[in-house]
Amino acid sequence: MKRWTMAMGVGAICALAGLYALAQEKPAGQDKPAQPPAKPEAKPEAKPESGKVESKLPLCPVMGETVDFTVKTMTDDGPVYFCCAECIEKFQKDPARYADKVTAQRARLRKRERIQVCCPVSGEAVDRKQVEQVDGQEVFFCCAKCPAQYKENPARFKAKLEGCYTYQVRCPVSGKKIDPAAYTDLPTGQRIYFCCKDCPAKFLKEPDKYAEKLTEQGVNVDVDKLKKP
Repeated sequence: MKRWTMAMGVGAICALAGLYALAQEKPAGQDKPAQPPAKPEAKPEAKPESGKVESKLPLCPVMGETVDFTVKTMTDDGPVYFCCAECIEKFQKDPARYADKVTAQRARLRKRERIQVCCPVSGEAVDRKQVEQVDGQEVFFCCAKCPAQYKENPARFKAKLEGCYTYQVRCPVSGKKIDPAAYTDLPTGQRIYFCCKDCPAKFLKEPDKYAEKLTEQGVNVDVDKLKKP
């Protein structure tokens, strides 16, 4: 009886010891406190570029302002565009002084869309059916007689051809591409192109409504002068 009682006591002590040992054990990986989930790496904020924002339109070689494509002068290499008439006078007094600026202007012009509107031989409005490939370039003429004269000496007409393009390629009324034969000459001396022959009347009736569409293309119109009787 005493042996049985003793055996029971020893068993109880062993059981308690086992429970104590289990209570002291920790699951693997829990020796250190759990770390919070990593936050996504923050991207650095984009900083605006320093300096002036470059204009999409070419710049006047004299003042550095945005050009008006209706303010220009011809040179042996083609037209040069300015922001105002006063700059033409300054340029003509010393063209060499502004040579680098003119080169930069022409480099930007090569990236812009343009449309040939007049014949390099006669200066008349082009007939889109009268077109020839000359030195890999598509050249339009006013009639069937001019291509032969042009081909005799293309270098003679090189500068004039450069002056036959307009960078005002969209109609200010409809937003469509211009038709070189559809235009109006304003009292200010500016020639404005349209998509069809119906749009000039609409423009002249409400010039202030459409003037902004021209400004976006580098043509500044004095609306007040157009409204005068």
